[in-house]
Amino acid sequence: MNKTTATGIGFIAVLLWALLALFTVGSAPTPPLLLNALSFGIGGIVGLIWAVVTGSVAQMRAVPLRVYIFGALGLFAYHLLYFYALRLAPAAEAGLIAYLWPLLIVVFSGLLPSETLRAGHVIGAVLGFAGAALIITGGGAGLSAEYLPGYLLALLAAFTWASYSVLSRLVGDAPTASVAVFCLATSALSLPLHFLFEETILPTTTLGWASILGLGLGPVGFAFYVWDIGCKRGDIQLLGTSSYSAPLLSTLLLIVAGIAAPSMTLLWAAILITSGALIAARASFSSK
Repeated sequence: MNKTTATGIGFIAVLLWALLALFTVGSAPTPPLLLNALSFGIGGIVGLIWAVVTGSVAQMRAVPLRVYIFGALGLFAYHLLYFYALRLAPAAEAGLIAYLWPLLIVVFSGLLPSETLRAGHVIGAVLGFAGAALIITGGGAGLSAEYLPGYLLALLAAFTWASYSVLSRLVGDAPTASVAVFCLATSALSLPLHFLFEETILPTTTLGWASILGLGLGPVGFAFYVWDIGCKRGDIQLLGTSSYSAPLLSTLLLIVAGIAAPSMTLLWAAILITSGALIAARASFSSK
């Protein structure tokens, strides 16, 4: 597999992640922990099939336990926060805030011993958080108190995924198929917590079940495997830049589906967040 092909495969993940908010809304009223258990269970099965087809089962046994624990906790925490955020706040707004993670990855990676935090990183961070602030305040002077818990969870989700992504460089490498264990462990961890803290509410419509299946097959399933290939064998800089299109695509899909209404606040927030991420990415490229 050449570098161009691997990069193209990795970009499939960006397209699938653009569907995350749409499928999450469609899965309502399934509670977040149960949604984690169901969708990641499906994603794990996808991974097991992947491991058998690619002959990677033996490689999975050699992965250190700390890598599996780290991967499972990262997936579990981010998606739990994300699912709760979209239950407590409007999907388009919460989704945009959560998509600060590409920008935060660039900023956080600049703090690693081998990297440099440049002026572009700081400017990009300011623009990105200005976009998030625009959403949280609703474009006015005060906070939208009704949805504030959801917005804060979305922001925490962004910080969680960015921290997980950067710290993963320090934990160790693992074959692509090992993501199946991350997914299955996330599902196994979510299920008992669901029974402890949530009421079991399953979808009553075909759309609800299709959304859960779509989550497990796509944004929290197949996406992780193709992204791993892209990051390890493709152009990581190009993939990192392309991931900034996800929040725009996600918001557009929600508007087309009638879940979110187009507004100038959403437009300016999307422009600020995406522009900030691109400026931060350019600063990284120029330092190499």
